[in-house]
Amino acid sequence: MLVALVGGTGFFGTHLAQELLARGARLRVCSRHPERAFRLKPLGTLGQIQFVATDVTKPRTVAAALTGVDAVVNLVGAFSGDLDSLQGEGVARVAEAAKAGGAKAFVHVSALGADAGSDVAYARTKAEGEKAALAAFPTATVVRPSILFGEDDNFLNMFGGLMAKLPVLPVFGPTAQLQPVFVDDAAEAVANALADPRAHGGRTYELAGPEVVTMGELNRRIARAADRSPMLIELPDEVSGAFAALTGWLPGAPMSRDQWKLLKAGNVASGTLPGIEALGVTPRPMGLFLDRWMTRFRKFGRFGVKAKAA
Repeated sequence: MLVALVGGTGFFGTHLAQELLARGARLRVCSRHPERAFRLKPLGTLGQIQFVATDVTKPRTVAAALTGVDAVVNLVGAFSGDLDSLQGEGVARVAEAAKAGGAKAFVHVSALGADAGSDVAYARTKAEGEKAALAAFPTATVVRPSILFGEDDNFLNMFGGLMAKLPVLPVFGPTAQLQPVFVDDAAEAVANALADPRAHGGRTYELAGPEVVTMGELNRRIARAADRSPMLIELPDEVSGAFAALTGWLPGAPMSRDQWKLLKAGNVASGTLPGIEALGVTPRPMGLFLDRWMTRFRKFGRFGVKAKAA
């Protein structure tokens, strides 16, 4: 089975690639910068992985990349730039090319919070992308993952790194609710959808973890796991919103205005759509991994871990 991963060089794409390679699939990693996925080469056998330069804003490159594939996963996404072209029109191009290229299965990776009526471009274009995918490929499976966490993520590790450096840390949206999902569980769910398009085609699934946590509680858990004691200052919504509005446009700003709006809205499953369990996956809680992953941010790393009494 030849599976094309469009936008497959990112965090989720590389974990999904490992899941599919383990199942014996052949992969075609399609991206504007396919070299970013070269680290996957040792995970496959000779000829099991191909890399193709692809730009979803350029139809010819998409059509060439998806010719002759058995299945396609669209993972293209961004928080900034021309989101209409990437997450709206771009999805239509990928779905149309997948259909024309002979693909029998198509999975579109959207996001929790996709909302056609939102004034946040990210949420609006995610919803438009879902509609475009199903219009061009009616038997497509749409998955809406929550925030993805993993050992190599830019989520937990960002907080752990900040706590290792700063004695005081502001917490934006401390009461905002999140339902993070382990990236390998989400990858297994997508792989299962690809394996059985008859059962899962034309349906939308919410991929969320087994527990809901607030942003404040998440910061406290990370601090405990990293054995750090920063002063966590929980900012009122008015302060957080004003900060994002005034500084979000600056390069390297911790939070843009749109990201603040998304955080304030929360990131949890609605419960009105089938969840990750309907794709044959029992999601694992963050607590299974957090102590081990945060060891690197402790004062003396793994040498600062106290040995348990026998």
